[in-house]
Amino acid sequence: MAEKKEREAVIQNLKDAGCQEGFVERFLTCYDREEGEEQLKLLESWREELLNQVHVGEQKISCLDYLVYRLKKVQQ
Repeated sequence: MAEKKEREAVIQNLKDAGCQEGFVERFLTCYDREEGEEQLKLLESWREELLNQVHVGEQKISCLDYLVYRLKKVQQ
């Protein structure tokens, strides 16, 4: 029973991290086979993807900040 709860917690954690169903399935396959190295590779690759998304978001925010700056400067 504890193992089932642990597995469910892992699934929920992956979903909370934004992992898609296919990723969760691949991860669980590794989880069931106790392939820790492959699990780490999968998690690291997803982390890298999320970090890239953050950087893209930061660039978009910078573009908006620049436009706000320009508009405020024109209004002065």
